[in-house]
Order: sequence, then structure tokens, then C-alpha cells
Amino acid sequence: MAVTIEDIKKLRTMTGAGMKDCKKALAEANGDIDKAVELVRERGLAIAAKRSDRETSNGCVLVKNDNGFAAMIALKCETDFVANGADYIALTQEILDAAVAAKAQTLDEVKELTLADGTKVAEAVTRRSGVVGEKMELDGYNVLEGANIYTYDHMGRHTLATIVDLTAANEDAGHKVAMQVAAMKPVALDEASVPESVKDEEFKVAVSKTKEEQIERQVNVALKKAGINANLVDSEDHIESNITKGWLTPEDAAKAREIREKVSADAAANLKEEMILNIAKGRMAKFFKENCLVDQEFQFGDGDKQSVAQWLDQQVKGLKVSAYKRFSLSAD
Repeated sequence: MAVTIEDIKKLRTMTGAGMKDCKKALAEANGDIDKAVELVRERGLAIAAKRSDRETSNGCVLVKNDNGFAAMIALKCETDFVANGADYIALTQEILDAAVAAKAQTLDEVKELTLADGTKVAEAVTRRSGVVGEKMELDGYNVLEGANIYTYDHMGRHTLATIVDLTAANEDAGHKVAMQVAAMKPVALDEASVPESVKDEEFKVAVSKTKEEQIERQVNVALKKAGINANLVDSEDHIESNITKGWLTPEDAAKAREIREKVSADAAANLKEEMILNIAKGRMAKFFKENCLVDQEFQFGDGDKQSVAQWLDQQVKGLKVSAYKRFSLSAD
């Protein structure tokens, strides 16, 4: 049976596949539209399976708020060429619209939703993967509900989105705090919101780093007394390199190694635990200031060095951030 241009267009509308693929499927199906649809979908599944181990570092991230229910979602793919396509962005938007309309709480719920053409979200993503020949996957589904929700699509590029909920309505403050979340990548709303596992790990790192610095300080003092430039012997690679360059004699290198070994051992055995813990606590305070949203230095004020919490209170007395969500395609 001859394949007509009308059938090709019809199949393309039904599946989103390219004209060439539609013509091929119709020819194999002897003009049977339903069978051609199945062939296109089967090829989509095959392509998706074949590329399942590929990295999806590009994609489209969209965010939407509807009457106090806000959600964001990312449809990820392999290349920015595909991610920037109008059809790709439209599919992401259709999935997000369905998720918001259903007030879906999880990504698994989203995947089971049915789109306007009767196709489940998961199937629509697989089908699109077959059309463009790239691995695709949904990710970054976040939900926030509240009376004063504000959303932000960073620079309108669909690669980074944020949602912020304030304790009171304030369009300007909501927009700026949403930009703050995008720019400064907070790990938690406030100190109390930081998971205990994160606090424990950060404190261990702070203690370890403090000990290393105290030991290194004493080693450097001993090297200076011996007339050796500490910068030339701060690692074995540097020592060998600086001997080769003639900047360090083999004798001084040997002396430096001996000093480093002895002083490091003595310093480690005599570290003052109370001092170490106090310095580590100071490092933790800095960690919270840099990584907790309300304690971060606000980036979009009038030049005054205020925290986000201070700036909000200055705009409207008692105004606070209740919650936030953030998702980015980049590994930040």
C-alpha cells in the first residue's frame, strides 16, 4: 500500500516522530496507522534502552505556581541542542502542568500521570527519547505549598529554578530571596534545619583541618629556625622538583624531611584539645553563615552587609522565609 503524505503527517502528530521515521514505519505497517504507531513506540523503547547508560547533563528545568501549590521538574537529556528545542520545552511544560494540576507530591506520582493525548508521562518521555535518539529522564521534582509562594527561573534559561515561601506577601522580597537561593546555593534554611549527619561530618572535617593547620604551623616555625624556606619543602613532589631546579640542596632536603617528621609527631602528641575544639566551633559558625539561607549575606540589597533574615525584617517587620526549594542541572 502506498504511503500518503496525509498519513505521514497524521502519524507524526500522533507520535512526534520525524517525517522520515513516520514514512518508514507506515511502509513497514502497510499503511496501518495503529500498527505504525506501535512500531514507532517500540523503536523509542529500543533506543531508550540502548542509551540507558549515557549521562544526562543537559535538559530543561521549569517551575510553576498555581494557587499556593508550586512545583519544579527537570526533563534531562544528553545535549543542549535537544534541551533547547521548542518541542522538548513544550513536553516539559505539559508534564509540569499535569503535575501541578494533580498536586502530585512525588516523582513516581508524576510518572503515572496521563497527558492530554492519553499517554502516561513515563511513556511520553520514552517516546520522545526514541524520536530524538537521546537518553531522557525526569529528575528534580520538588513541591512547596504555602500562601506566599514565589518562583524563579534563573535568567529564563530553564537550567536552574527556585521556589520560596514567605510568611507574608511581598513580591519584591520573594523575587529577591528566590534569586538569593539560586545564586548562593544554601544547604538548609537555618542551622536547625541542617541534618545532624551533615553537622557531624562538617565538625569532623573542621577538627581534622584545625589539627593539620596547628601541626603545619609548628613545622614551619622549626623550618624557618633551620634556615629552610617552608614553601620549598611543603610536599615530597615540591622537594624533588626544587632539588632538580637547584633551588634546594639535597642536604637541606634531608634536613627538612627530618624536621617535618619529628616536629609533626611532637606537635600531634601535644595538641591542646580545648583549643582545637574552640577553633573547630568557629569554623562551624562560618559554615552555617555561608550555607544556611537566613544567615547568608544578602546579595541583592543596597550594599549594606546584612543577612537574609535581617534584610527581610527591614523590609517588613517580622517577615521571614518559611521554606525554599532549589534544583540545578549543573553539579553545584
